[in-house]
Amino acid sequence: MKRKSKYLSGNKIDPRPIRKNIGVVELLDRHFQAYNAARLREGAQLYVEKMLAQKVTIGMSLTGALTPAGLGGSCIVPLMKAGFVDWIVSTGANLYHDTHFAIGKTLHRGSPFIDDRLLRKDAVIRIYDILFDYDVLLDTDAFFRRIIEGPEFQKEMSTSEFHYKVGRYVYERERYFKLPFNSLLGTAYRYAVPVYTSSPGDSSIGMNVAAQALYGNLLRFDVLADVNETAAIVLDAKRSGGKSGVFILGGGSPKNFMLQTEPQIQEVLQIDERGHDFFLQVTDARPDTGGLSGATPSEAVSWGKIDPDQLPDTVVAYLDSTIALPIITSYALARRKPRTPKRLYDRREEIMARLKREADRVYRKY
Repeated sequence: MKRKSKYLSGNKIDPRPIRKNIGVVELLDRHFQAYNAARLREGAQLYVEKMLAQKVTIGMSLTGALTPAGLGGSCIVPLMKAGFVDWIVSTGANLYHDTHFAIGKTLHRGSPFIDDRLLRKDAVIRIYDILFDYDVLLDTDAFFRRIIEGPEFQKEMSTSEFHYKVGRYVYERERYFKLPFNSLLGTAYRYAVPVYTSSPGDSSIGMNVAAQALYGNLLRFDVLADVNETAAIVLDAKRSGGKSGVFILGGGSPKNFMLQTEPQIQEVLQIDERGHDFFLQVTDARPDTGGLSGATPSEAVSWGKIDPDQLPDTVVAYLDSTIALPIITSYALARRKPRTPKRLYDRREEIMARLKREADRVYRKY
C-alpha cells in the first residue's frame, strides 16, 4: 500500500456549492480554499486565533486612500472599539480625509472615467471613483487651522500627542452632528490608541501646520519622539510577557516605520530583542521590484524586524485592502470577543521610561 505523502495532509479541496445567505465566517473558512483567497483566509485566522490573544499588542499601518472609501468608520473604528488595534501608523492623508466625515462633509460614489478637466471646472475632486466638492478640502483645512490656534498646541510634540489632542475636537464635532458613525481620530482619543504619522509634512494636515508656522504658530512635530515611542511600545509588549503583532494595510512609509521599531531596539539601541511575533500584510505590491511595500516577512527576518522562529506566523495576501479589510473586520468581530483596550497613549511615560532604562544599561557598558 502506497504511503501517503506528508505534503497531502491539508484539508481536501471541497467544491460543494455555496449555500444561500451564507455568513462571512463560513464563507471564509469553507470556500476561500486556494490562491489569494486562501491567503486571506489564513490571514484572518492568524489575526483571530493568535494575534488577538489578550497579551499580544497589535500595531496597524495604513496606506492608500482607505478612509475616503469609508473604511475608517466602517472597519478601523470597530476594531479599535473591540480592542483589536492597540496603536496605529498612518499616512496623514488617511487621517485628514477621515475628518471630512466627522465635520459633516460628504463624499460620493462616482466613476473613474470622468474627464478630469470637466471636474476641475466644476470644482469637484476625484480620488479614483470617489468624488467630492472642493469646499470639502477648504472647510477641513479651516477646521484644522482653528484647532491648532489653541494654546495647548503651541509647542513641539510627537504626532501621537498631536493626534490625541486633535482627536478630542474631532470627537466633539461628530457628537455635535449626531453622526451614525465615529471617526478614526475621535475613537483613538476615546480609547487612548496612539496614532503616528511617519511623514507628517506629507499631507494636508502637515501643510496647514506649515502654513500657520509662517504666521507665528509654534506647533512643531517631534519625529524623533515618534521613533522612540513606537520602539518603546514594542519593547514594552515583549518585556511585559506578551508578544507584538503587526497588521499592515498596503506598505510604504507607515509599513517601514512600524517595522523599524525592532531595528531601533536591536541595532541602534543594542537592546537584546528578536523581532515582531506576528506579521499580517495585505498588499498589491510585488516583492521583485525591490520596494518596501512588497518586501516579504522572510526578508524582514534578515533585518531583525521579524522573529525568525515566528516566521510560520506570517501571512501576506496579495489583494486590494478595500476588499480584504471589511472581510477581516467582519470575521474578527464574529469570531472573537472584545479585548480589554490597552490604552497605550495613557501609558506613554511609563513605556518610554522602560525603553530608557534598558538603553541606559547598554550605554553604560561602552
